[in-house]
Amino acid sequence: MHNYTARSLVFRAVQVYSLSGKPPTNVGEVIIMVERWHRDSIDLAVRHYSSLFKLPSYRVTLILLCAGSLVLGLAANIPFTPSLQWVFSGLLIGLMLLITTLLADFLALKILLRGDIILNAKRIFFLSFSSNLLLSVFALLANLTALLISDMDLPVKILFIGFFAALCLRLLVTCSISFSRDVLKVLSGIIQPLLALLTIYATKMSNTTQFAIYTLISILLSLLSIRLYTAILDRAGLITLGIPSLKLFRAFLADWTEGIEHPFEEILERLGEERSINISMLMFKSMDGRRMKAIMVIPNLHPGPFRNIGSSPLPGLIEEALERNLQCIVSVPHGISGHELDLASQRENRKVLEALIGAVRDFCGDFSTKVTPFIYVEMEGAKVGCQVFNGCALLTLTVAPETMEDLPLELNDIILRKAREEGFLWAIAIDAHNSINGPFKMDRAVSAIKSAATAALERASKLKYSASPPRVGAGKSIPEGLGLKDGMGPGGITAIVIEVDGQRTAYITVDGNNMVSGLRDKILTDIRDLGIDCGEVFTTDTHAVNAVAPGGRGYHPVGEVIGHEAIVGCVRRAIKEALNNMEAAEAAWLKITVPSVKVIGEMQIDELSLLTDKVSRRAGSLAALFPLFGLTLAILLILL
Repeated sequence: MHNYTARSLVFRAVQVYSLSGKPPTNVGEVIIMVERWHRDSIDLAVRHYSSLFKLPSYRVTLILLCAGSLVLGLAANIPFTPSLQWVFSGLLIGLMLLITTLLADFLALKILLRGDIILNAKRIFFLSFSSNLLLSVFALLANLTALLISDMDLPVKILFIGFFAALCLRLLVTCSISFSRDVLKVLSGIIQPLLALLTIYATKMSNTTQFAIYTLISILLSLLSIRLYTAILDRAGLITLGIPSLKLFRAFLADWTEGIEHPFEEILERLGEERSINISMLMFKSMDGRRMKAIMVIPNLHPGPFRNIGSSPLPGLIEEALERNLQCIVSVPHGISGHELDLASQRENRKVLEALIGAVRDFCGDFSTKVTPFIYVEMEGAKVGCQVFNGCALLTLTVAPETMEDLPLELNDIILRKAREEGFLWAIAIDAHNSINGPFKMDRAVSAIKSAATAALERASKLKYSASPPRVGAGKSIPEGLGLKDGMGPGGITAIVIEVDGQRTAYITVDGNNMVSGLRDKILTDIRDLGIDCGEVFTTDTHAVNAVAPGGRGYHPVGEVIGHEAIVGCVRRAIKEALNNMEAAEAAWLKITVPSVKVIGEMQIDELSLLTDKVSRRAGSLAALFPLFGLTLAILLILL
């Protein structure tokens, strides 16, 4: 049965209809619309996630901090007089500012924010540079004002408005992203700007009462503005998910900046729901029964949502774990699934891995030489391959060169029902996920694939098993110098070649998230001269490559930044290795159900994703609070 509840379908259909204005006409259209909604929602979150910028290097940050302190010293050297003495005294003030800033930052690093996940030395130094730069603007304005009027009271008040601005910046950043206790975050936010102000004030002014009053008012207003700002932002998350928005933001940053996934996964586990996860396996071993040749693992779960969160790295983890335990080639193509089946945490990943290893270890079914040739059906742009292994139909699904994205689970149910009608014991459907070329026309793709898969199963039911054992070979190639930022996962490229009655079929799996349009055809064309008659190219849809680098869609499909010749070369190496170790083999299929696995769920993934967008927009609109409180401070200072 499909995993959508009637309530969730109705709820999401109403949401989609309210935005699109196009009502669904049947349950199938509702499911397709909901699947598209899931994909668009998570893509929106990833775009916000990927828009985060990187700070300069540690060395550059220190240079900026030193230069910024000297600039602030010159700007704060009131009044301006064009002389070497003015320059010297300004630089001296700047040096004193640098020393006090470093002392404040040292206090934050070693005591107040010690062990903080996000705020390390480089980030605190850059924050100090930013707050000093902001204070410099107001100090310069105060200096220019001092040139025009002889009364020093107004320049001092302008300087305190700058102090308020620097306080707000530092408090906002510290309170938003630090994992430390609230009181320590506030102290860390106040100390550095306060020491900077003390340094500037002590060099020129002597009215300590005025200093104390202005400082107290500035601190109180900055704390009030930050409290109001963060409370409004947090309310959006509390209403939607029962979790403060900034807690979610900190969890995002912990993963983005440090690769620490547990804060975000704790949120996902709290929000998640338990499901039973289905996984299919196709195993090949040598005829003597001594060696496992290769395993194809096709999970009906989704390797997302991004980076190292949840099941994003799961294809590579499955490959590594089974290869280590069974000493054979393992490929993990993408089963039919969507983001609603993202696992919530690494703990859930371990459940799946343990279930897979245990299932293979305890497998007592029969291996068989009953294998049919590979057939290929093309209808309405859909391309479906089918090969039968002892009563189990393996289907490969694609609409390449058109865009191929996550298919709805409903399609998997349809294929299974049709397979049973045709007399098959089981069917394994692989979403090839091997072409991206603009928007995904899901309704058209699903309709075409459904028709082609139906025709393929009908044809396959009439096929005869080969009289001789199949010959099987497997190979693997890891592209050198390529990694997640290039769109290549750690699993590299695997190839399983199956020869039946002289026909050689290659199942090629690339550990990546989709593939640029046209590359799949290049690969299949190129390997023909190696004696490969037919086959398909898959990607694992690993989301370990997602949100690794800022900008763009948040990830690179296979072939977008990697040269096509390099990929084709790696595929050829894997194919050649497979051809070199081909031997008579037997096949067995296995279906596994892993119970009580916590997944994010369709409603939760939408709410999380849309909350990210909502809070991002609200944060921008609420920024007007700070000028408003700054104006309040200015009025109070004028009245005093």
